Amino acid sequence: MYLVAIAWIYVVVMMALAEGLSAQGSWIGAFFTLLLYGALPLTIVLYILGTPARRRARRALEASSGQPPDGSSQPPGDAVATVRKEP
Repeated sequence: MYLVAIAWIYVVVMMALAEGLSAQGSWIGAFFTLLLYGALPLTIVLYILGTPARRRARRALEASSGQPPDGSSQPPGDAVATVRKEP
């Protein structure tokens, strides 16, 4: 996954350099090319592709800590209170 990200950044950097060094290009255009064509889409894709790993890590942490998944330190109890009879 990271090899593709490194290759994508390399291509985008080369595109930005070509635009910045071109006679009709500008450095501000090169910056926006780097930002909008490289960094922003890459962060979105890496975040989406990393979701299963984050989910596995969170489940493993919850399983190893022994605490309930809701994050409270109270032991799990009955969801409904029991009905008492009057003495």
